[in-house]
Amino acid sequence: MTRRLQVILLVVFGLIWFSNLEYRKLVNPDEGRYAEIPREMVASGDWITPRLNDIKYFEKPALQYWATAAAYTLFGEHQWTARLWSALTGFFGVLLTCYAGRRLFGEETGWNAALVLGSSLLYVLIGHVNTLDMGVSFLLSAAVCCFCLAQSEATDAHARRRWMLAAWAAVALAVLSKGLIGLVLPGAALVLYIVIERDWRVVRRLHLVSGLSLFLLITVPWFVAVSLANPEFARFFFIHEHFERFLTKAHGRYQAAYYFIPVLLVGMLPWTVTLVDALARAWKREPQRIFQPRRFLLLWAAVVFVFFSASSSKLVSYILPMFPALALLTGARLAELGARALAWQTLPAALAGIVLLALLPGIERYASREVPVELFQDYAVWLIAAALVAIAGAAACAWLAWRGRSAAALALLAATGLIFAQLALSGHESLSTANSAYYVAQKIKPELKPAMPFYSVNMYDQSLQFYLQRSTTMVAYKDELGFGIEQEPRKYIADFARFEERWNADREALALMSPDAYAMFSAKGLPMRLIARDTRRIIVARHQAARP
Repeated sequence: MTRRLQVILLVVFGLIWFSNLEYRKLVNPDEGRYAEIPREMVASGDWITPRLNDIKYFEKPALQYWATAAAYTLFGEHQWTARLWSALTGFFGVLLTCYAGRRLFGEETGWNAALVLGSSLLYVLIGHVNTLDMGVSFLLSAAVCCFCLAQSEATDAHARRRWMLAAWAAVALAVLSKGLIGLVLPGAALVLYIVIERDWRVVRRLHLVSGLSLFLLITVPWFVAVSLANPEFARFFFIHEHFERFLTKAHGRYQAAYYFIPVLLVGMLPWTVTLVDALARAWKREPQRIFQPRRFLLLWAAVVFVFFSASSSKLVSYILPMFPALALLTGARLAELGARALAWQTLPAALAGIVLLALLPGIERYASREVPVELFQDYAVWLIAAALVAIAGAAACAWLAWRGRSAAALALLAATGLIFAQLALSGHESLSTANSAYYVAQKIKPELKPAMPFYSVNMYDQSLQFYLQRSTTMVAYKDELGFGIEQEPRKYIADFARFEERWNADREALALMSPDAYAMFSAKGLPMRLIARDTRRIIVARHQAARP
């Protein structure tokens, strides 16, 4: 591949990757939450204590909040700046995988790994959603890749030290991004590799003293600062958010132990078949190497998979940190495949499109009062287009591979996977009137004054505060804000009776509530004027003067 062609492909990939960050409205709950916390940091000037809806929020460390707050400061508060950290780390994760693959296994494997990762369904989707998972995935993968490069026989002593310090820095930033898993998961993979391989020489090459010093230099300042400002932080963050979340069902995210198997198989589309083939061969020893990078990558992926499978709290995106390693293993296997084998392994990707087309007539079963069937019908049009792209692209890829044009076939399949994911993601905007507060916020803004009280009654809408650029007073609803409310109870109204007293005493006020709550207060004769509503939310205003 010529340098000019490499640059062209990188530019095209970047244009497609970043194309729809602003197009979609922020979706509840995660996107609203992780857009609002940095907004409040910028508004308050307090970058030490994270706050959500002006209430202390200690569930995660501050790195991504800082990155997003910096993007707001530089470019303004937009949907695309809220998603920028996820998109950038996802994009750089593809470049990192390409570089590591070329250094560890050869140029062809590097390019193949980049094609695989940049078009895998789950990786593309999470790279365009404002959650913490892509950022921590990039940092953990950077630590793993830097470690592998440091241990390579082709690396001299000075370069080994630089790579190991980069690995320690990446681990530290992963801890600042999502907590102790940033240290526990790489450490577990390292110990497992040393024990299985009986290669204790690796320990001497870790640069433990300088590495741990760098790790502490990066992580300790914020943890000390936030603990000094908030003495309640340490117990909640280190005990509740790590051990209790892992061992109990307190967060309501319990799934069966096999939950991540279908997530992995679907998430690696359109490369699932080759992934299975690669995993079956990844343990094979490479006799010319002392350090076995394929084995370490396989162990790393296994540690991530088993750790989160054993947890009592599971979300689809939790296993994302294993995807760059799997892409490297898959890219190495693709470099070994003959053209006919490649054709047979890529053709089943068309089956995903066929299955999607077959399932679409039943999409209406997911409709509800909150998300009407008409929205799903609009979304189905996008999914039909995505399915047709998958079928045509996979079939054309198999034809090219059969004719011996493997490089073109792989590039086409990667483009197919990326476009499929982007169509499915962009089409999700069809549901935004139900899943985002953007539209109702536009109706509220003409009524909202800077000092006007605004109540969230028996519900909390994660994206409303971002779009209104202000917080609300919680009424009879805590959920994930419960711990922060315990620390600052004055910011909370515990029951409907106290809310009614406040409401009747206010000269002007707004309130967000569910349709059921609105019906209840209407029956009581509470003075309200309806100013906005959708399938989930009703916004009312105080419409008469307070009594003298």
